[in-house]
Amino acid sequence: MKIKSLKILNSLVTTILITTFITLVFIVISTKASGGEPSIFGYQIKTVLSGSMEPTFKTGSVIAVEPIKNPSTLKKGDIITFTTQDEKIVTHRIEKVIGKDKQLQFKTKGDNNEDPDFNNVLAQNVVAKFTGFTIPYVGYLVEFSQSRNGSALLLIVPGILLVLYSIYTIWSLIREIEPSEQDKSLKSNS
Repeated sequence: MKIKSLKILNSLVTTILITTFITLVFIVISTKASGGEPSIFGYQIKTVLSGSMEPTFKTGSVIAVEPIKNPSTLKKGDIITFTTQDEKIVTHRIEKVIGKDKQLQFKTKGDNNEDPDFNNVLAQNVVAKFTGFTIPYVGYLVEFSQSRNGSALLLIVPGILLVLYSIYTIWSLIREIEPSEQDKSLKSNS
């Protein structure tokens, strides 16, 4: 019974290590390939760096946004990601839709901000719409993975753990297969 439990535990730990390693490799490669913004199944993953949208998003969360093809479908209450005049990426809620077609603009505001944003957002500056998916605090890991040291650490550490765990597993199996010295002496005395 004990051996069966150990084998199940061994399989579980191996699966977790491999899954973690593959996930981290995917995040690092995806982040580097997309120029800093990971993308999964067509959704962009953005890191929340300020508290302007709290309590909707906590600082350090990651959110999934869907790229916008037609900004005219956006309405009051939608949460959008857009570029500002100084090329920053911001995610705020639409307070008012202004104009239409080529004159379409949005008045936006962070949920935690007292006042709306100073400048209206031009339709062509809207990058994406929030999908409703968020994971608190994972953004800190994503930000760390984008640094040179973070990329290396997130690839090397799980790899080393996987190798060390494999060595331990092989060593345990060899010990189990080889008869002990006591068993050998008992057989030779018989």
